[in-house]
Amino acid sequence: MSKVGSGPLEGLRVLEIGGMGPGPFAGMTLADMGAEVVRIERPGGPGIFPGPPTADIVNRGKRSVVLDLKKPGAVDALLSLTERADALIEGYRPGVAERLGIGPAVCWERNPKLVYGRMTGWGQTGPLAQTAGHDISYIAITGALHAIGDAGGPPQVPVNLLGDYGGGGMYLVAGLLAALREADRTGRGQVVDAAIVDGTAHLLTGTHALVNAGTWVDERGSNLLDGGAPFYAVYETSDGRYMAAGALEPKFYAALLAGLGLTDEQLADQHDQEGWPGLRKRIAAAFASRTQQEWIEVFGTSDACVAPVIGMAEAADHPHVAARGAVVRRGDRIEPGVAPRFSHHPDVRPAAPVPFGRDTVAVLGEWGVDPAPLLESGAAAES
Repeated sequence: MSKVGSGPLEGLRVLEIGGMGPGPFAGMTLADMGAEVVRIERPGGPGIFPGPPTADIVNRGKRSVVLDLKKPGAVDALLSLTERADALIEGYRPGVAERLGIGPAVCWERNPKLVYGRMTGWGQTGPLAQTAGHDISYIAITGALHAIGDAGGPPQVPVNLLGDYGGGGMYLVAGLLAALREADRTGRGQVVDAAIVDGTAHLLTGTHALVNAGTWVDERGSNLLDGGAPFYAVYETSDGRYMAAGALEPKFYAALLAGLGLTDEQLADQHDQEGWPGLRKRIAAAFASRTQQEWIEVFGTSDACVAPVIGMAEAADHPHVAARGAVVRRGDRIEPGVAPRFSHHPDVRPAAPVPFGRDTVAVLGEWGVDPAPLLESGAAAES
């Protein structure tokens, strides 16, 4: 395999039907953990990534095979590959895989132990299951989007981290690993129905608990952890940049005030919400008096829970991020490191994404499928 080191999933074989967003992210995460992930791409690729396939980080550490699943020979080849796979990932709308002839029932005829992962936004059932959607659609109907933003303002879009990757891709990874564990015990595979709406709603567990306890109001920008509290918020500095303050506990709050030079006794009590507007103004004025770099020097490694708000390119050079390798440089590009870390596998460095179809002949041969007739008929292709 094309990676340095190994991982706890070494020996696991995963087929990923080429798609976009959370499904490929789940495949990347499994590859980062040591699984052999083979991405099955249609001719020409997905046509959605704006750059070359070698720049699409979610395909790092994977092997690439091109099969035209509209041709019977390619479908039979894929089914043959499932015989040697442990899991399969697909992100079609409900029913599409069955119409192509690669649904779970057909796959289980070849390999009863196969875990079949289905990644969708709406899920396999429900009134919206057959409709189109994107991250913003899914987080909108769970209450998550409603909760993000300033008081009195519109909801703010949190990139597509919350739905696609948090509520989607990571829940698919968790579901696959759980189902693989059961398959090892029972010899039976199953469908993992990973829906972004389900995962996003599940991520709101803690917030629902606070609402049920009467300590959270369903109004954005009005609560302890949504920017409503002046000691858990973002403030502009004199050079137009920002600092993030998260001083929840009393001793951390005291460190925040000390660093800001706000030591007089006229400040409202930390949790006196009637005094929050005035406290916010005092904190904002203090932050606005210096540059971001000056505040970085003030708070340094203190327990005030204050950090600079920086861009993704800057993150690669942040001392802590760099020391952890949480963001790394690969040539002229930056990308996230592997997560989580495993003590038995400290040196995993996923290989860069490869051109579509680079491994078609090699993978088919290694997995017991003769590539020659497929290449001749156009059912398969190699770059």
